[in-house]
Amino acid sequence: MKKLLFLIVCSMCLFNYLKAQTYASLNMNLLAHLDPETDLTGTDSRKYSGCWGWYQAAKHKEYAIVGTSKQTYFIDVTNPSAPIISDSVGAKHTGCTWREMKTYQNYCYIVSDQCQPNGLQIVDMQYLPDSVHVVYDSNALFELSHTVFIDQNKMYCGAPKDAVTGYQSPMRVYSLANPQSPVLLRRLEDDVNSTVIDYVHDMFVRNDTIFASTGWKGLQVLTFNSATNTFSVIQSFTGYAYNGYNHSSWQTDDRKTIVFADEVPASLPAKVIDVSNLNNITVVDTINSHALATPHNPYIIGNNWCWISTYQDGLYLYDISNPSNTSIHGYFDTHPQHGVNDNFSTSAYRGNWGAYPYLPSKIIIACDMQNGIFILDGDAIYKNSLGIKDKTTFGSLFSVYPNPSSDDITCIIANQYHQQMTYTITDILGNHVEEQTLTAKDDFDKITINTRHLNNGCYFITLKGVSINETKKIIIKH
Repeated sequence: MKKLLFLIVCSMCLFNYLKAQTYASLNMNLLAHLDPETDLTGTDSRKYSGCWGWYQAAKHKEYAIVGTSKQTYFIDVTNPSAPIISDSVGAKHTGCTWREMKTYQNYCYIVSDQCQPNGLQIVDMQYLPDSVHVVYDSNALFELSHTVFIDQNKMYCGAPKDAVTGYQSPMRVYSLANPQSPVLLRRLEDDVNSTVIDYVHDMFVRNDTIFASTGWKGLQVLTFNSATNTFSVIQSFTGYAYNGYNHSSWQTDDRKTIVFADEVPASLPAKVIDVSNLNNITVVDTINSHALATPHNPYIIGNNWCWISTYQDGLYLYDISNPSNTSIHGYFDTHPQHGVNDNFSTSAYRGNWGAYPYLPSKIIIACDMQNGIFILDGDAIYKNSLGIKDKTTFGSLFSVYPNPSSDDITCIIANQYHQQMTYTITDILGNHVEEQTLTAKDDFDKITINTRHLNNGCYFITLKGVSINETKKIIIKH
């Protein structure tokens, strides 16, 4: 009977952790993975870039919108475990690393800052899940743009470049009063001297207040006055600790906190800044998953949660409810090529480009440049399909990778810096196999445990400390 129970539980464990053997994670489950693109760009096999999402309220359906090196995919993720590619829109020029998109009403606006010929594409999504219709595909407004952001009925474009003259504007704003035919309202250089801002890499806009990431000129806070149709600079934030090429930002709903990333040089931490008083902007914390990792794009939900796409280190979720004392709540490694021991010896700018955590179902769309499209369950602590449950504190602080394992397992421990803990390994019958005391050396610590001496089968590893008591199932398969 014990042998039968052993076999049944092991089979269930193996099935449940089949996906986990490839992608390490904490508090996130992989629901689906797609890799439909075949066109490779560059020597590092880049295929995917920016992503976004769209909720079709009339039909109660959800979609992932994903840019690739030669097209944009529209994917029905209403059933996130079985996503369906509904349609795609080909680009004017293939082989483009950069492609970004945003939505307004039932329209999707797609830009790229690379490869010519190119231009702005506007796609009508109302006919989904059947198809999408391209209603605008032209370089009349601009040919290249690094990014696009839509606030209310205005479209902001970062570094748009004209087709005929090659002239590049730092930033422009267009009216979407007619969503199929944007109209230029103002160019930033009409009001702000280029010595102050000569390039806008990305921007976050709320109610005509613009947090502009301007590269080497830091974070610039501007307003766009619709009544006078003019831009003005409110504040400049430069010279902060670990400053670099200011890449992108996002703001909490209460407007008190901004998280932004400096992309160059590699391995700079993201900054958490207090913007409750724009005359006294202050860095209150810095966050990074690893000393060598490179944060790329932040996305904030409410006032508590910040997702950060972190290139080779995948997608991370931070608890920023206390901005001066942030902590890691979860992660999903979309790019295991860097290795479980954090080998970042290859290019820092590969891996997870962007994410979209704003669909009503709360699933997450994540896009890895090399590995494709990931549909994720954002908080796996609430779900467990096995009869034998993991013992987990609220918001798991402990994960195990790879699982199943043959030789070694890596235990990943979050937010236990300097804390002493004990791990215990037991077999399916409750026999103690191994026990050891350890002290976490970092906020996101990793320890490797040799499992070569363990027989094939199902085991449980328990980690206990002052503020942690969790049990994980592990499968040993030599």
